[in-house]
Amino acid sequence: MANLVIDIGNTLIKVAVFKQNELLYFGSNRDVNSSELYELIEKFGVKRGIISSVRKESEAWRGEIESKIKLEYFNSDITAGVHNHYQSPKTLGLDRLAAVIGAYQLYPGQNNLVIDAGTAITYEYVDAYGNYFGGSISPGLNMRYKALNNYTDALPLLSADKDFAAEQGNDTESALRSGVQNGIKFELLGFIEQYQAKQPGANIILTGGDSIFFDTLLKNSIFAPYVKIEPYLVLKGLNAAIQTNND
Repeated sequence: MANLVIDIGNTLIKVAVFKQNELLYFGSNRDVNSSELYELIEKFGVKRGIISSVRKESEAWRGEIESKIKLEYFNSDITAGVHNHYQSPKTLGLDRLAAVIGAYQLYPGQNNLVIDAGTAITYEYVDAYGNYFGGSISPGLNMRYKALNNYTDALPLLSADKDFAAEQGNDTESALRSGVQNGIKFELLGFIEQYQAKQPGANIILTGGDSIFFDTLLKNSIFAPYVKIEPYLVLKGLNAAIQTNND
C-alpha cells in the first residue's frame, strides 16, 4: 500500500510517496496543486495519506484530497513508539516530533542527535530506548543574515556562501559571513560535543534544506564516523507515523 506524505513547512510544502519504507517520489514547492496530487494518487495507487503542518491556515485542497483517500493529520498524540517527555507536548513543533520519530525508526536501539537545518536550526536528542525530553531551537542561516540587515541601518543583506572558509572577515561582507557562518559552525560543534560527552558514539543525523552548508564541516571533523545525512528524515518520520498508527 502506498502512502502520501505531505509536510507543510514555513517556506516549502514537501510531498512524498512511500511504499512501506521505500521512497517512490519526492517533490517540493511553495504551493500545492490538487490536480498534481490526484496524479500521484492514481499513479502510485495511494490509499492513505498524512499531513503535517506548521502553518495555522488550512488549505482548500485538503478537503478535495480527503474525498480520494483516507487522510490523517499528524499531531502530538502520534509518536510511533517514541516516549515523548516534553513538558508541553501540544506545543512541540510537529516537524521536530516527526524528525525524532524518523531518527528512532531509522536507527532503533541507538542514541541519536538530530540537527535540522531549515528556517530555524533545531537540535533534538532521542535515546536508544526512544526517550525524548526536548531540544533546542536556534535561528537558521538565512534568518541570521536577514536579522543583521533588518535591525541595523548600515549592514547589507547577504545570502549564504557554501564556499566561505575564512576564519575572520577583512571587510564588511566577509565579516558578516564569518560571524554568521562561523558562528553556526561553533554552535553545531558545541552542541555535538555536549551530547557526545554524555553519550559517546551517538549518531549525528543531519537534515534540512541548509544541511548542505554543514555536511562537509561535520565530515571533516572528529565526529565524521557518527554523521548520517538524511535529507528526507521528517518525511520518513511521518511515513513511520502513519504506518504505526494504522498497521
